[in-house]
This record gives sequence, C-alpha cells and structure tokens, in this order.
Amino acid sequence: MKKNRKEKQKKEKIIYIDDNSTVADMSNTRREKKGQKKQSTFREKARTYFTVVKKMIFPMLVTLLALTIAYLVVLAVAGRL
Repeated sequence: MKKNRKEKQKKEKIIYIDDNSTVADMSNTRREKKGQKKQSTFREKARTYFTVVKKMIFPMLVTLLALTIAYLVVLAVAGRL
C-alpha cells in the first residue's frame, strides 16, 4: 500500500549546538578554485594541537592523582606502605 502524502512523516530538522567541548581542525574543509583543497599550514596544525593539549592537561592530572591515591591505598592495605 502506498501512503498518502498526508500520512508521510515530516522530516525532523536537526539542530546542532556548539558547546565548545570538542576541538576540530576545520581549516582544510574549504575548497578553493575548481575543487582544489587548500592545504592547512604547519602553524594552523600546531595551534590546533596545543589548544587540545591545554584543554586536556587538567583532566589528565586529575586522573593521575586518582590513580596514585588508589595505588597508595592498595599498598596501605597490603601492609607495604
């Protein structure tokens, strides 16, 4: 059976929200003359890399601290501390 046009489901419009929680290098997505891609420079790549590293230092240190505390607790329970 064919569905009538009225019965067809409407397409849901997708809304993207930028919450600044991800970092992506979008500098190479723009197309130049007749399909040629612009090459991203070393400076753009380095800026993107160091931005990501700066955002990840605090979570990395918190994880390292939690693992160190867990290790010390295990040593204390084993009686080797």
